[in-house]
Amino acid sequence: MADITYVPTGSGFLYLDVVVDAWSRRVVGWSMQTRLKTELVLKALDMAVEQRRPHGVILHSDQGCQYTSIAFGLRCKHAGVRPSMGSVGDAYDNALCESFFATLECELIEQHHFRNQAEARMAVFDFIEGWYNPHRRHSSLGQKSPLSFERDHAHAARIPKRLPVHREGSTPIHDWPTALNHLALVFPGRVPV
Repeated sequence: MADITYVPTGSGFLYLDVVVDAWSRRVVGWSMQTRLKTELVLKALDMAVEQRRPHGVILHSDQGCQYTSIAFGLRCKHAGVRPSMGSVGDAYDNALCESFFATLECELIEQHHFRNQAEARMAVFDFIEGWYNPHRRHSSLGQKSPLSFERDHAHAARIPKRLPVHREGSTPIHDWPTALNHLALVFPGRVPV
């Protein structure tokens, strides 16, 4: 999912675009610019593509002009990303990004007054890469951070599946239909086949 917000500073707004992985809640792409132009969303998309190397994924956003631009559509096509957009004025289908922005506002923006855009850039960078992705726990992830959640799943995928435990000296059953047929021959009428 992707969306844009702004960070107020003493020297004007700093616009922030994020691309959030809906599965792990990780911010996989983000960009900050002083102007609200298409380049903002292109840089965030490029970062997300570089980190994830997606194939056949859907990137959902609102219908802002940056996301409906020809340049964004072409970049998505080149990256193998299928753009998706919600209906006009509907924030519910992009609630994941809105939730991230609420967290950013509550945990960072409301706590600081940034004198200039350079201060805001450093603080947002530290918030996303130093706090949110590696440490911020999420109830939807079993109280794990996005990076911990991803690491746990990657580790679990590398562990081979264990065969059922069996008594010593016996042979593990790998082919249950054949085993049931053999039992039916030994115990006719007692084993359903």
